[in-house]
Formats: sequence, C-alpha cells, structure tokens
Amino acid sequence: MDLRIFTEPQQGATYETLLTVAKATEDLGFDAFFRSDHYVRMGDVDGLPGPTDAWITLAGLARETSRIRLGTLMTAGTFRLPGVLAIQVAQVDQMSGGRIELGLGAGWFEEEHTAYGIPFPKEKFARLEEQLAIVTGLWETEIGKTFSYDGTYYQLTDSPALPKPAQNKVPVLIGGHGATRTPRLAARYADEFNIPFASVEDTERQFSRVRAAAEAIGRAADELVYSNALVVCVGKTDAEVARRAAAIGREAEELKANGLAGSPAEVVDKIGRYEEAGSSRIYLQFMDLDDLDQLELISHEVQSQLR
Repeated sequence: MDLRIFTEPQQGATYETLLTVAKATEDLGFDAFFRSDHYVRMGDVDGLPGPTDAWITLAGLARETSRIRLGTLMTAGTFRLPGVLAIQVAQVDQMSGGRIELGLGAGWFEEEHTAYGIPFPKEKFARLEEQLAIVTGLWETEIGKTFSYDGTYYQLTDSPALPKPAQNKVPVLIGGHGATRTPRLAARYADEFNIPFASVEDTERQFSRVRAAAEAIGRAADELVYSNALVVCVGKTDAEVARRAAAIGREAEELKANGLAGSPAEVVDKIGRYEEAGSSRIYLQFMDLDDLDQLELISHEVQSQLR
C-alpha cells in the first residue's frame, strides 16, 4: 500500500509552508506529495495569505525535492486551455527529472470561477473528455510530427506537440463518484482511478464499474492503479486524536466514520479494509500543515506496518 500526502493549500498556506511539508514527506519515506488546485477557501477559514497556483507550486517543489512523486488532485479542466496545460505539465516534469503525475477533473467549484473571472461552462464533462484527448495526444505525438484536433470545444492545427515530458508516459489520474461517464473516461485515458472520500463499500462498487468499463473496451482492468483519498487524523491517545480533529474543525468520531482517524492500529486496520476493496494507494488528506509531528507518527507507526 502506497501512502501519499495530499494538501489543500486554498485553506491557507504559503509556498514556504508547502515546501516544508513536501520535504517532510520526502524525508519520512512517503511516496508522493500532491495538492489540490483551487483558488478560493472552503468553509469557515480565512484562507490567508491567499491561494497559490498548483503548477507554479509544483515547479518550485520539482527543483527542491529529489525523490517523491508530485501531482494534483485534481487540476481543474476549466482553469487552463489543454494545449497550455500540456506544455506546463511537460515542463514541470522535465524540471523534476520525471516525477510528475497529472490528476485532471472537470472543475466543480463555481465560486472560485466567479471570484477570478474564469468561465464556468455547463458542458464541463464533455470539455474534459476533449482535454484528455488533447493533452495525451500532444505528449504521444512523435518528435518531428504535428498534432491536430478538431473537437466541439477545442481545435488545434499542426501543433509541434512540444515540449515532451521527461517520462515516456506522465501518469494521468481520473477520479470521482459518477456511475457511468466517469468509469468510461477512466477506462480510456487513466493510468490511475481515484475515488475521494468514499466508504469501503462505495469504493468497491466504483472500482468494479471502472474495471468493467476497461474490460468493455478491451483493456486489462489491472492496467489501472486504484486509489482512495481520505482525510487523516492520527494520534497516540484518544485525547491527541480529539485535539487534532478539533484543529481542523472536525469531530473525532465523525472522522473515524468517514476518514482515517484514531490510533495507528485503528488506521492500519481501516486501510486494510480499503486494500481488500481493491485499493493499492491512499492519498492522506493532511489538513493541519503545521502538525509535522503527525506526519512523523504516521510514517513510523502506520506506514511502517504497511510495507
């Protein structure tokens, strides 16, 4: 089971804070550092000092880390034109020496669009399908050849399809709870399917849909990685769990029901249930970015038991 650290910087974080967490992620042996791609805070927090851009952040971290994978859960398809996104991700992949992964979603949070003047189209999912075709098509085009695309929403003519990522294949993550279109899109374009904030039962059900969709187009279902994203809150004692839950505005018992919370033993046991449902990777949504002691505890007493 791979454990990855997943942050939500729109809730309030500087680049320096994110760098500190990313370096701790690397030093403590976690597999990857991922971040959300949002421009407006959610819930009752001040969000200060304000948003940081996902791909600018990852470009910086690409030069200041050496081992961990870096990526997004999820880049909003509404934020960037697909051709521009392909260039950005390829460049950051080069800067990292081939450690980048792209989580790409349709975009859903209307408030951040209106706040920063970003169009929020109705046909977001149809646009996402074209974006995936373009980004992957640009990367797959042989050097010296051109890429053209004539879609409903996007048209590219004789693109040089440069630059290329450092990796032969940048892993593409697709996720969500949709019963039909999401599994179909994942089967066609994804290297990894992620379901966020889902129960063990819903996880197993959604993974089965994705596997069936892959097999329906002649793709081996085991070609995909299947993963979860879950909020984490671990403590050595009940009091420590309660304190950490309160620090992120949650209740300990609610987190135990809906996330990975409790003692290291409790969390290891619940991770095992997700593994039985088909998950081989979990993104730990780490909300209190100043609580590096919790990261150390997870590394030493949770991750160590999963290897």
